[in-house]
Amino acid sequence: MNLVTLLPFIAIIAAMFLMTRSAKKKQQQAAQMRDQMTPGTGVRTIGGMYATVKEIGDDTVTLEVAPGVHAIYAKNAIGAVLEDAEYNRIVHGIDDVTTDTPAVPDDASSLTEAPKADLGKGEDEAPKLDLGKKDGPTGDDEPKDGKNDGEAGAK
Repeated sequence: MNLVTLLPFIAIIAAMFLMTRSAKKKQQQAAQMRDQMTPGTGVRTIGGMYATVKEIGDDTVTLEVAPGVHAIYAKNAIGAVLEDAEYNRIVHGIDDVTTDTPAVPDDASSLTEAPKADLGKGEDEAPKLDLGKKDGPTGDDEPKDGKNDGEAGAK
């Protein structure tokens, strides 16, 4: 046989070997992750439900879905074992990370008020805001033909 005719078969066998090897690595990582489970750790199931591990059996895990509500799942149904900080952040809304950014106020009144040091005038004076609207009509606003809006043009 010629080497050129065997080359496609060799390539197919090599591709199958690489795919099965990567699949085995993923299975080993998943098994190792499931072995990290201990009672009290937070987990996410493959369905997206967050729960706390209560008991671990040979092939099953008892999860506390809500306070006092227990459910039995297969170990293969555990999608991820979460760290305590991540589980508390997702489930309880507890954020351990402190940031230096200011909190957003509940009302908009504090957003429109300028700090007194930034006024540039006296401390008791507020800056006047010019919106471009005139207070009263001037002589320039009168129509040139003597008619107001809404009047008929016929005499």
